[in-house]
Amino acid sequence: MRIAFFDTQSFERPVFEATNAGHGHTITFFDTSLNASSAALARGHDAVCVFVNDRADAAAIGEFRELGVKVIATRSAGFNHIDLAAAAAAGIAVVRVPEYSPHAVAEHAMCLILALNRKIHRAYVRVRELNFSLDGLMGFDLFGATVGVIGTGRIGRAMIQILSGFGSKILVYDPQPDEGLVARFGVQYVELSELYAASDVITLHCPLLPQTHHLINAEALSQMKREVILINTGRGALIDTKALIAALKAGRVGGAGLDVYEEEEGVFFHDLSKGTLQDDVLARLLTFSNVLITSHQGFLTREALRNIASTTLANFSAFERGEKLVNEVRPSGS
Repeated sequence: MRIAFFDTQSFERPVFEATNAGHGHTITFFDTSLNASSAALARGHDAVCVFVNDRADAAAIGEFRELGVKVIATRSAGFNHIDLAAAAAAGIAVVRVPEYSPHAVAEHAMCLILALNRKIHRAYVRVRELNFSLDGLMGFDLFGATVGVIGTGRIGRAMIQILSGFGSKILVYDPQPDEGLVARFGVQYVELSELYAASDVITLHCPLLPQTHHLINAEALSQMKREVILINTGRGALIDTKALIAALKAGRVGGAGLDVYEEEEGVFFHDLSKGTLQDDVLARLLTFSNVLITSHQGFLTREALRNIASTTLANFSAFERGEKLVNEVRPSGS
């Protein structure tokens, strides 16, 4: 199968090339992100592989249909960047990687919590400048602190396991409670309003759906404890960024650790150090000393990349052989 890979990074190409030795596909790697204008790069290919900041919208999918593309694979668990209805109408299958390493993302979220709480990013810069004072670096014990986990899927469960080792009190919210987590870790399922009001730390591990878009908005932020630490390693649009900035300015939020950003397309995964950041909202976020931003690297471990490559290429091979696509995603209601 001839596959066009969009928005590929130097660190992932060797992993896919090594894994492909067991599949025999012909892969063309493109640095270019997918959108309606770049979709024509798929000419001569049977399949397309995309990542989280590609835009497989109706226009791009219409181009794929004309080019004879038969399947789109996203090398991610989330698939909100793909117009599933347009793909179904075009007769193009869509597959994903439902699980690559929930531990990778959960551990990154824990890194953000610890760094923000103990002011590691600020202490590092201070010491490098030979300033060894401790003023302004006080944190709090996670032992006994209340941590709210929104979303108890694979990543949320991995996060709960980590937090239990710290001795935190864990409140959780999910429309589909997992009673096994209650029995194993003693978590308490509560409504969002209670989780907001009681948590010292809140970490987001839910998918981006219409009902979770801007889940953390001005109203939600107003219900949270003053000095709450807010972590997002899920999808950027789970948080209303302008509302978060207002809460930071008002001193209501003690820290924000963001591995994702709702307008990250064209920014994250790119080196902009020689230019000027054109996103005024992101630039404003970067001015806060209690905001720690990483460039969507939560997934970036050796184990996760190997799993992503293995599952993605297995998805293509299954399609080529006409087998049932266990990782296929379809429009809701289909």
